[in-house]
Amino acid sequence: MGEFVSQLKRTHNCGELRKEHIGQTVVLMGWVQNHRDHGKTVMVDLRDRGGLTQLVFDYAISPEALKTAESMRSEFVIAVQGEVASRGEAINPKLATGEIEIKVRKAEILNRSEPVPFAIEDETGVNETSRLKHRVLDLRRFPMQRNIMMRHRISKVMRDYCDGLGFLELETPMLTKSTPEGARDFLVPSRIHPGEFYALPQSPQLFKQLFMVAGYDRYFQIVRCFRDEDLRADRQPEFTQFDMEMSFASQEDIFQVVEGLIRNIWKVVEGVDLPARFPRMTWRQAMDDYGIDKPDTRFGLPLREVSEIVADSDFKVFREVVKGGGIVKGLNVKGGVSMSRSELDELSAFAQQLGAKGMAWVKVNPDGWQSPIAKFLSDGEKQKLAEKLALETGDLAIFIADRHHLANQVLAQIRLQLGRQLKLIDESRWNFLWVVDFPLFEWDDANMRISPAHHPFTSPVIEDAGFLETNPLQVRAQSYDLVLNGNELGSGSVRIHNSELQSKIFDLLGIGEEQQRVKFGFLLDAFRFGAPPHAGIALGLDRITMLLARATSLRDVIAFPKTARGQCLLTSAPSLVDDDQLKELGLRIAHTAKPQAV
Repeated sequence: MGEFVSQLKRTHNCGELRKEHIGQTVVLMGWVQNHRDHGKTVMVDLRDRGGLTQLVFDYAISPEALKTAESMRSEFVIAVQGEVASRGEAINPKLATGEIEIKVRKAEILNRSEPVPFAIEDETGVNETSRLKHRVLDLRRFPMQRNIMMRHRISKVMRDYCDGLGFLELETPMLTKSTPEGARDFLVPSRIHPGEFYALPQSPQLFKQLFMVAGYDRYFQIVRCFRDEDLRADRQPEFTQFDMEMSFASQEDIFQVVEGLIRNIWKVVEGVDLPARFPRMTWRQAMDDYGIDKPDTRFGLPLREVSEIVADSDFKVFREVVKGGGIVKGLNVKGGVSMSRSELDELSAFAQQLGAKGMAWVKVNPDGWQSPIAKFLSDGEKQKLAEKLALETGDLAIFIADRHHLANQVLAQIRLQLGRQLKLIDESRWNFLWVVDFPLFEWDDANMRISPAHHPFTSPVIEDAGFLETNPLQVRAQSYDLVLNGNELGSGSVRIHNSELQSKIFDLLGIGEEQQRVKFGFLLDAFRFGAPPHAGIALGLDRITMLLARATSLRDVIAFPKTARGQCLLTSAPSLVDDDQLKELGLRIAHTAKPQAV
């Protein structure tokens, strides 16, 4: 049956032995990856997180070890002692250990395994539901181990870099007060204070600002955050962020520190030298040229607004949209006349799925414009459209006419779809970008009032402060996002550090004086006792790891993630609790929803 603890002592992992170790006696421990019985010889590939090593059990070397090997099966945990030998001509170039093998003299089975539900291989071919249900087995696969170990290396670079710059790693509470910060809170009932609740933090925002007021002028933390939001592939209810705050710091100070951090991570993990300074782009330019505040700048296809050109057009759709306060926007697909009608129909259907009423197109052929809308456009309008979009013979123009937000949103996604479809994206490039000068507020249609575009603790641009009373939607924020290849890596801002300005912002957001005291009294009180100017940022550790690992989902870089329905298939969380537990907390379930499929 084997021993619970081996009498042997491991000398190496399964990925580190090379030809220079030939002749040495070693002890390896791990899991059986493959088992091949050739009669008087058994071959086993032994696996641990270091890699694979081939073991040879030979009757001529050790009959006892061979007998033990004959009962081994996949995923058995074993220990072996033997001599490192050359594989001669049978080198396996796919393995780092492919030049050697172990001639086993002693073998122990430390634990047996039942047949596993899927093979522990790089490509399993099983669906994600099965992988998440048996996540412990999934985590044994080398691709997952590489991702998790990469995450460790990224975290280590973060800690070492910040320590070198005099930052302190400080913890903030997990059980805190529910404050309106944009997303829905996860609530935790208090047994000691019946009817009252803690909230899991959406971010350490307020506490890291309090650290600045307390004089800890350089803070960082790799911290768990919680938001009860609708989920997708790139969002989880609990996630990890690198959080940073600096006193007496400007926006440029944050940029300098973060750019150095990112350069260090990419150098250590990817072996890539990034530029010393990342480009800057205003939010307005990003929206004008790309229709989105996290543009992928690895390829062209800029967007251009043509509302003025078609405002009086005979094409009713364009004319009515502009008249109703919407916009018409287009892009030029160079050489796009080769796209077939069916491809254009698919693209139009894609636009409609995104909420657009339709999509217009124009092909610029040698003999003129080919389009269902061409007959509604005058020669002058065609000429101006050609100039605005830089149209030449062989090009394809695509137009969306709708409300400002929707037109940008739809055309931005069409641009990305075309970039992938036409293979315009250089996947080897790492295009970092700072997007700056976001609006301080945005209009909330549901509640018919302004809401914070970032969060309510963001400082306005000083030159725009006069608009707070007269036109708050015109005020720019001292906020910034770090974008990589169309992905938001992080977001931050210069914070408000004055209690009067903070109260004024709360007033504009409809948070009255009484609610300010209830929700944020501790912050406003702290600001009254000498709060320094401060700024900060939070970077998504999950997102950074996902991009460096070339993964397509955050679930592939988080050890124990949730599904798109917020469930942990491994532990069956969330789950019902005993009535006694509810009674102790003073809670009662009003109704129980019917179970739904994952």
